[in-house]
Amino acid sequence: MNMSFYTGAVGAYQQQQRMNVQSNNIANVNNYGFKAERATFHHLMYGNVRGIDEERLPRGTGTKMVKASVDYTTNGYADTGRTFDFAIVGDGFFALYDPSDGEISFTRDGAFMMARFEVPPAEDAEPEIDPITGEELPPEPTFEWRLSDNEGRCVLDNMGNFILIDPDERTADLDLGVFDYRIYDGIQHADSGRFLPVDKNGDLYLGTGKVKRGYLELSNVDLTQEFIKVIESQRAYSYALRMVQTTDEIEQTINGLRG
Repeated sequence: MNMSFYTGAVGAYQQQQRMNVQSNNIANVNNYGFKAERATFHHLMYGNVRGIDEERLPRGTGTKMVKASVDYTTNGYADTGRTFDFAIVGDGFFALYDPSDGEISFTRDGAFMMARFEVPPAEDAEPEIDPITGEELPPEPTFEWRLSDNEGRCVLDNMGNFILIDPDERTADLDLGVFDYRIYDGIQHADSGRFLPVDKNGDLYLGTGKVKRGYLELSNVDLTQEFIKVIESQRAYSYALRMVQTTDEIEQTINGLRG
C-alpha cells in the first residue's frame, strides 16, 4: 500500500483530535474561570527516498498532536455582587482541599459558597457523661461553616488552613489564599475548572494576584478564533481523507493493470 494512504489516515485522525480540543473550548465558553486549550502539532519521523540522480530525498510520514497547552490569559471579569464570589486579578490560583481523599487542586473559578462540615472529635478527647445513667459516651463531633466550592471541597487560606465563616457575619473579610507555580507547562486540566500540578511544575509559592470580592473571572475562550480553527480543522480533515481516497483509486488502477 502506498505510504500516502497511511499519511492521509494519520492526518485525518489528528485533525479530529484537534477538533475535540476546539469543541471542548466552545462548550466551556460560559464557564467562569475556564482556560482554553491550544492544540500543538509536531511532524512525525522522516524517511529517505532515492531520487533520479541517486540523491536522498526526505519523505514525511504525517503529523501528530503532541499536547493541548493551556492559555492562562485573562478575558475580563463579571460583576456578580454575590458575597462568596471571588476573582483573582493577576497571577495565581485558589487552592481547594478535598476532605474525602486529601487531594489538593487549584482553580481560577471563585464561585464559592458557605458549607457546613463535620469535625470529628480529637483522638484524646474526653468521653461525655450521660447525666441520667452516668455512663460514659463517646465524644460527639462538632460542626463548623467553611468556604467551599459546590462539590464539597474546602478553600484554603495563605497558610493552608480552612477558611471559617461566622453565619452571623457573612460579609466579614475573608483571607483567601492565592498560590502559584513558576512553571505552568504540564499542569493537568481536571473537572469543574480545576488544575492538578505535576512534578515538573516545581515548588508551590504564594501568588502575586489580588483577590476581588463580588466578581468572577470570565472564560478566556475567543469564539471567533475557535470557529476559524474549526473550519481549518474540518478542511484539513477533508483533504486528508481525500488523499486516502485518491491513493485507494490509484491502487485500484494499478491492480487493474496487473489483471
